Amino acid sequence: MPGFGMLTDTFDDGVRDPVLWSGSYGDVEEAGGRARVPCTTAFSAYQSAAVYTLTGSQVACRVYPPAAGGAAGEALAELLVITAVGGTDGGFSLNRVTGLLKLISRTGYADANEVVLTYDPVAHAWLRLREASGLLLWETSPDGGTWTARRTAPAAAWTADTNLSVILAGHRDSGSGDFAEFDNFNLLRRARLTSASPAGAALAPLERSAPAMSGSPA
Repeated sequence: MPGFGMLTDTFDDGVRDPVLWSGSYGDVEEAGGRARVPCTTAFSAYQSAAVYTLTGSQVACRVYPPAAGGAAGEALAELLVITAVGGTDGGFSLNRVTGLLKLISRTGYADANEVVLTYDPVAHAWLRLREASGLLLWETSPDGGTWTARRTAPAAAWTADTNLSVILAGHRDSGSGDFAEFDNFNLLRRARLTSASPAGAALAPLERSAPAMSGSPA
């Protein structure tokens, strides 16, 4: 079964790849070299096929969040790994209304141990969720090369499932419609962990040069 590291996309050709992102919904498009996802009161996302595993692999990309735009409670950009069980997922949820970045691993739509950061558009420009040696790590980077682990936890059993998908999503509860944008999915610089990473993170260094699928350059 393929790991998520096999899924790469630059979003540079102006056409959503119908093989890589076969589960997509809403009026998503490629524009300006990015995956552009409407952030409206509807639900929209780039979504991969449900054929991947997270074990020994990663999902990562550059994230450009929407403006708050007068939303009452949420204007979201999300990078999430989705399971076949509703409400069981993991990844990042960025809310421009609250200015908070949540690092989540949910069961039944809840995570009692979620980590919440004040969003920093420089330090948190890139987001990565990965599994290695039984650990699940949530990491951020300013440049896609130097990574800091912000949360580390034992990997949930679902990370070994072989029917996972990933979504790049946008949604708001009200206000003016906008876009969440994403770029360079799983296309990173030579990766390294910083000295600020918590104990345990160094057990799973990651340097990937994953082969591309369906015409997406590595």
